Amino acid sequence: MKELLETIAKSLVDYPDEVSVNEVEGEKSIILELHVATDDMGKVIGKQGRIAKAIRTVIKAAAVKDNKRVVVEIIQ
Repeated sequence: MKELLETIAKSLVDYPDEVSVNEVEGEKSIILELHVATDDMGKVIGKQGRIAKAIRTVIKAAAVKDNKRVVVEIIQ
């Protein structure tokens, strides 16, 4: 999951070197914290959050194959 999110985010932003993903393991779910450069926040979120929603949908679909629950948080 972490690698998939990192690959998607790096393909969207202008500063791919500043993209990092932190994985926090919870009891019932995994939280993926996506850190991007300040200038790239708009590119990752998109108009009305459409890109962020699409990223979350893809990650959740990949997580279903592993019977896991994943939450994606976009952090500046």
